[in-house]
Amino acid sequence: MSELTLAGYRQLVDEWINTIGVTYYSELTNTTILMEEVGELARIMARVYGEQSFKRPEDEASAMTDMGDEMADILFVLVCLANQTGIDLEAAVERNIAKKTMRDKERHASNEKLQKRLAETKNSND
Repeated sequence: MSELTLAGYRQLVDEWINTIGVTYYSELTNTTILMEEVGELARIMARVYGEQSFKRPEDEASAMTDMGDEMADILFVLVCLANQTGIDLEAAVERNIAKKTMRDKERHASNEKLQKRLAETKNSND
């Protein structure tokens, strides 16, 4: 598969919904599905990076693949919501990055906690 842009993915999702998926679920249903998918990702994250343990060894073995699948599910439903509500996701992402840049350009660089984490990460990679 060639490099996929956000606009290309939006179109791919729309085509899939209108052919294989038949039609979009309602916005409320898709929002609920989005929350369910985020919960599924959180369950895996709690076991991979948190203190919870896996119930079955095969779940641990497939955790990283499963995590990617859940992230893809989240992106799919989020794009469905953008498509059906008329949100220009590309423009929203550009505005969001600009907002974060203006708001946080000095804040994160002077954050002592982040500097400590950066140093710890660097030391563990050496």
